Amino acid sequence: MSAKGPMDMVLTRQGLRFAGQLWPCTIGKGAIVRDKREGDGATPVGCHRITGLLYRPDRMAPPTPWARAIRPGDLWSDDVTDPTYNQMVRAPYTGSHENLRRADPLYDLILLSDWNWPKAIPGRGSAIFLHRWRRPGFPTEGCIAFRPDHLSRIVQLAHPGTRVIVAESLSH
Repeated sequence: MSAKGPMDMVLTRQGLRFAGQLWPCTIGKGAIVRDKREGDGATPVGCHRITGLLYRPDRMAPPTPWARAIRPGDLWSDDVTDPTYNQMVRAPYTGSHENLRRADPLYDLILLSDWNWPKAIPGRGSAIFLHRWRRPGFPTEGCIAFRPDHLSRIVQLAHPGTRVIVAESLSH
């Protein structure tokens, strides 16, 4: 891993350091691990990159010019037996998946990372998103989650290629 830069997102035990600030966040209920597996609820060690930004157009205006709208029927495959594993798919889709257009606001705004993408290894774990938290301290399924207003600000400061650094020293 190359030296950390001022515009890297660096996960620490106190939160995510980014753009000169420390942003409180929550991580996966499975803690931080070197060997991520589908369904383990863990946040993977590594230097990940932001690859995209999704938002709910029925709930907010486009947050940046590079944001892509989440449409009805947009899903994310977490089916390890399907060739579309760890990719956005469209309904109808019979494999295991997550609905990106949720009734709750959790996925109203999502920064996508390159964890196990674009050439996914089945079982290594599907998407690691940066999204809003349910409430402070409530863990995710492996994603990194933030207070809604903090996430909005982070989205304004991030760009495709921004590094998300999860150091091995944080793993158990």
